[in-house]
Amino acid sequence: MSDPQAVLRNFQTRHPFFVGIDSDGCVFDSMEVKHKECFIPRFIEFYHLAGVAKYARECWEFANLYSKDRGVNRFPGLTKTLDLMAQRPEVKKRGAKLPAIPETRAWIKRESKLANPTLKLEVEATTNAELEHLLSWSVAVNESVDALVHNLPPFPFVRECLEFLQAKADTMVVSATPMKSLLKEWQEHGIDGMVDLIAGQEQGSKVEHLQLAAGPERYARDHVLMVGDAPGDRKAAEANGVLFYPINPGHEEASWERLYREALPHFFAGTYGGTYMAARIAEFEALLPAQPAWPVEKD
Repeated sequence: MSDPQAVLRNFQTRHPFFVGIDSDGCVFDSMEVKHKECFIPRFIEFYHLAGVAKYARECWEFANLYSKDRGVNRFPGLTKTLDLMAQRPEVKKRGAKLPAIPETRAWIKRESKLANPTLKLEVEATTNAELEHLLSWSVAVNESVDALVHNLPPFPFVRECLEFLQAKADTMVVSATPMKSLLKEWQEHGIDGMVDLIAGQEQGSKVEHLQLAAGPERYARDHVLMVGDAPGDRKAAEANGVLFYPINPGHEEASWERLYREALPHFFAGTYGGTYMAARIAEFEALLPAQPAWPVEKD
């Protein structure tokens, strides 16, 4: 099996600056439609949650869209949703039997590349029925996304930012989305050629993307900027000691315009870090709560 991370290790620098950019919910307004129309229906279907569908939907949306876990990989997103459901008194009162999925949790804990190809290899090696079911769910989600998600243009000012960056920085898509979907979406709108590399979940985590393609042996830490709409993007930047610019959920257009007009000039002038970045992150963090609004019961 070829090494999917080889493209990151072999990434060729052209400029002294590097900008990594998330895709779903950041460049494209795709998070809502993918989760609400693709992930959640397949989650309810495959895990037999019709009797508590309302709570399954609410918990999935909170875990994956509206909390500090926004943008988490789909597999931890599934377990986080089930954990939230298990704490809801309404679910308990209905006597719903939630799946325990111990093999899924164990695989997530030991595997760094949480993607369908690695899960498929695990299924082939173990013939585990639970993991085979998880793979079937994930494949069904991808099929739903492929069938449904079209005609989602980039947010305003994305193109302007990409055009501005082309002469000044090396650029890479840093995403937890499957490569097939990434390529389809970036190619559909003719912006795939405006970045140097597109990396998805098959190439590992976002932390690994930045570590391998934009490590300190290639770029000064204050010459690397990660742009994203989720706390996972911020954590990937922090883990690599680089800068972070948030695309604020619900305020994406304004965030991209500010990136173009204000933040990128700061970045290239060496004045982005410190007070300016701290103010941007504080605004971002205030938008995403850690706990849901509904009451919970913990065992």
